[in-house]
Amino acid sequence: MAVVRVPAEERTLHDEQSIRAELAPMGVEYERWDLSRVPDDATAAAVLAAYASEIDEMKRLGGYTTADVIDVNAETPGLETMLARFDKEHTHSEDEVRFILAGRGIFFLHEYERVVSVEVGPGDLLKVPKGTTHWFTLCEERRIRAIRWFQDTTGWTPHYTGSGVDAGYEPVCFGPVYLGDRVTTSIADSVQG
Repeated sequence: MAVVRVPAEERTLHDEQSIRAELAPMGVEYERWDLSRVPDDATAAAVLAAYASEIDEMKRLGGYTTADVIDVNAETPGLETMLARFDKEHTHSEDEVRFILAGRGIFFLHEYERVVSVEVGPGDLLKVPKGTTHWFTLCEERRIRAIRWFQDTTGWTPHYTGSGVDAGYEPVCFGPVYLGDRVTTSIADSVQG
């Protein structure tokens, strides 16, 4: 389930209905999709086949011509360069639609003087309309696997705003890699120690 944060208002939303209500005025759509159709290690072709009806429906509704599966992790060659293209405030000339299969990332959405962050994870589908001012980064695990839709892949080119707003926001989705191995200690061990 996504986590939406509105830093200036010190609000955090965790439930689907509240998330949809928060994002709707910005034109951003949020859905939860079932992940049980394919195993975690399914090939891109298997993923696209398993979700073919939903992919086709999204194409029909949004005018998208193609869909693919992106799969990056900490060992992906050129990952830092790839991320640097999208971690500065920008817009696109087409929608940015992602269904997250694995991993986590944060979309920062900037509208007027307000910034809203949307931490997405497995099962989350986010549709950010063309022209929406935003930026994106991966969470600490440096992993994301997602189905992406395109009207024209050249429309995914970032158009930077140069506002510098993005510099004031750090990702807040640290997770297991950041926290390290969990240490379990029984109460008895604590009392004896």
